[in-house]
Amino acid sequence: MIPAAAVSARFPDFPWDTIADAKARAESHPDGLVDLSIGTPVDDTPAVAQDALRAAANAPGYPTTYGPESLRQAAVDWLERRFEVTGLKASQVLPTMGSKELIATLPAQLGFGAGDLVVVPALAYPTYEVGARFAGCDVLATDSTVAVGPQAPAIFYINSPGNPTGKILGIDHLRKVVEWARERGTLVVSDECYLEFAWEDTPYSVLHPDVCGGSFDGILAVHSLSKRSNLAGYRDAFVAGDQAIITELLEVRKHMGAMVPTPIQAAMAAALGDDEHVKIQRKAYALRRFELRKAVEEAGFTVEHSEGSLFLWVTRGENGRKTIDWLAERGIIAAPGDFYGAAGADYVRLSFMAKDERIAAAVKRLAS
Repeated sequence: MIPAAAVSARFPDFPWDTIADAKARAESHPDGLVDLSIGTPVDDTPAVAQDALRAAANAPGYPTTYGPESLRQAAVDWLERRFEVTGLKASQVLPTMGSKELIATLPAQLGFGAGDLVVVPALAYPTYEVGARFAGCDVLATDSTVAVGPQAPAIFYINSPGNPTGKILGIDHLRKVVEWARERGTLVVSDECYLEFAWEDTPYSVLHPDVCGGSFDGILAVHSLSKRSNLAGYRDAFVAGDQAIITELLEVRKHMGAMVPTPIQAAMAAALGDDEHVKIQRKAYALRRFELRKAVEEAGFTVEHSEGSLFLWVTRGENGRKTIDWLAERGIIAAPGDFYGAAGADYVRLSFMAKDERIAAAVKRLAS
């Protein structure tokens, strides 16, 4: 029997269901669908990860929730090597089954609920709100600490480079958010899954010493290998930062059986230790981004932000749903901006995570 107050009732409508008709129209195009909506990796998983997965395939015993120290150290080394994060220890890293799983349950895992406030960006990945609603928390969508007023939120989410806008938050902004949150006892959770993909600016981790002042107190950074290493199908990610919070999450997750499978842990460590496959992937995305951006601008779109991430945030100066219909008539499907908040009503998000041939098809159709 379904409970009278179903948990799913706390959530907004599943956004992708609302563009089913537009997708059907786009699929009827004689040259097939160009799907620039969800943004799932389409290129091969790097050999270094596949080899490590196969080598660890004989795994009859249970993995641990914490994972081996070698995996956690690989995450520490990567953050220092690529993003100048210093002072982090392997004990301050916790592997997770993808970043979405963590974000969707984080407020509940930390014991937040009714009466607690979670602040999410004004334009945001919907799972931040879903996780807060799942725990029964209140939600405020804003990019301004001033808008929070005298309240002391339980969690303040930031996302840079951002989804959907691709906006990169400056180091001064990040530092001020951390300082503001510490004054209130608020946990800052920084979603940094696109940190490897910056095109027009330099992104910083919230764990960078110039942001956090050399202390990880009150901050968590969430990282995923889905985009960095084309490992979305492996469901591997990690969270790092405040030792006390990592320890608490570990204890909770041990009871939940939240364990990354042993072969996946091995693949994750191998991928974190290799930067060459990321360089190759970044070059491929840079070319796709260049071609698609040129095409949408020539077609009369305005591109805003989009300094980082794997999306273009665009508008035709009309309601985004009308733009979705315009694109669907050309066999292209994108994500309506209102998926991510009311402020996105006149925008659409175009992913350039598609094969070269599909990007070329989109360019041709936009030109016509």
